[in-house]
Amino acid sequence: MLDLSRLRALHAVRTHGSVGGAAQALGYTPSAVSQQIAKLERETGTRLLERQGRGIALTDDALMLVRTAGEMLALAERAEVALEERRGRPAGRLRLAAFPSGARGLMPGVLARLCADHPALDVRMSEVDPHLSVGLVARGEIDLALAHDWDVAPASAPEGVRRTPLGDDHCDVLLPAGHELAGHEVTGYEPAASEPAGRGALVTADLAGLRWVCQPPGTVCHDWLHTTLRAAGQEPDVAYQVAEFETQVALVAAGLGIALLPRLGRGPLPEGVVVRRLEPTPTRHLFALTRAGVSHRPAIRAALAALRRAAAGGGADAAVSRRAAASVGREGGVGSPGG
Repeated sequence: MLDLSRLRALHAVRTHGSVGGAAQALGYTPSAVSQQIAKLERETGTRLLERQGRGIALTDDALMLVRTAGEMLALAERAEVALEERRGRPAGRLRLAAFPSGARGLMPGVLARLCADHPALDVRMSEVDPHLSVGLVARGEIDLALAHDWDVAPASAPEGVRRTPLGDDHCDVLLPAGHELAGHEVTGYEPAASEPAGRGALVTADLAGLRWVCQPPGTVCHDWLHTTLRAAGQEPDVAYQVAEFETQVALVAAGLGIALLPRLGRGPLPEGVVVRRLEPTPTRHLFALTRAGVSHRPAIRAALAALRRAAAGGGADAAVSRRAAASVGREGGVGSPGG
C-alpha cells in the first residue's frame, strides 16, 4: 500500500522542481522530504530521483507515480471535504497564502479570528507573491490565497479556480519632506473619502524625470509603475529596486527617490516622508482565490467570512475600500476580471 504522505512529497518535488522547494511548500525540512522519498523508493523497489547536473530529475517511474499521486490526492481531498461538511464545522488543516502587504495588513486579524472561533481548525499561512498564488491554488497546494491585481492590469483565474472580490486598496506617492512636490501635505496624510477629487493631488505628468524606489522586475508593483508611466510617455528611472516596503520608505526618508505604495499594510510613516495623492488614483483590487471543488468546505467559508470582515473594516490600518461589503455572497467565476 502506497503511503499518501510520501506520494505528496514526490508530487511536491515534481511541482516545485527541487527538494528544497517542495519542503518550503509542505512546511517540512528538506531532510524530511528526502527521507519520505527514500522510504517510497524502498517500498516500491524503484529509483525515483537521479542527479542531473547540480540538481535532481525524476525518473520515468517517478513521473508515472506523480500522475497517480495527483489523482489520489484529489480523491483524499474530496473525502476530507465531505467529512468536514458532515460535521458541519470547520476542522482539519487549512492552508492559506497572502501577498506581503496583505499578510501584514489583513491576515493577523483573520488568523486570530479563525483560531479563536474554530479550535478544531489547524490554520497555516505562507507569504506568496500574487503571480505564484494562482498556480498554488489551482494545483491544490494552497486552499485559499489572498491576492491582488491592478486596475490597469487585471488578472484572470484559470478554469476551476474561483475569485471572490474583497475590496480595493489605493496607493499614494511617497516623497522626501524637502521635495519640491511635497507641498503642504503632512506626514501620514490619508485623504478623506469626501475630499473633492484633484485637491492637493499630483498627476502623472508631475512625476516625469524623477528617480524611483520600486520593487524588482517581475513583481506586480514594478509592472504597474512601468505600464502606467510608459502609457503617459515617460520612461521610469528606477534607481533602487527593493522588495520590502519598509526599506522603500527608508530610502524615501533619506531623500534618495520617490515611491508609490499601497495603503494596506503600510503602517506609520517616519518623519521626513510626505504622502501625496495621485490622480487618477492607482488602485489594487483585492480578492480571494479558491478551487471551485472545495469552495463549499466549512473551513473555506469561515476563512472567506473572516477576510470579508477584515477587508470591510480596513484590516489593520483602515485602508481597504468599503466596496468589499457589496461583494459579500458574490463570487467571481472562472477568469473573472479584477474587482
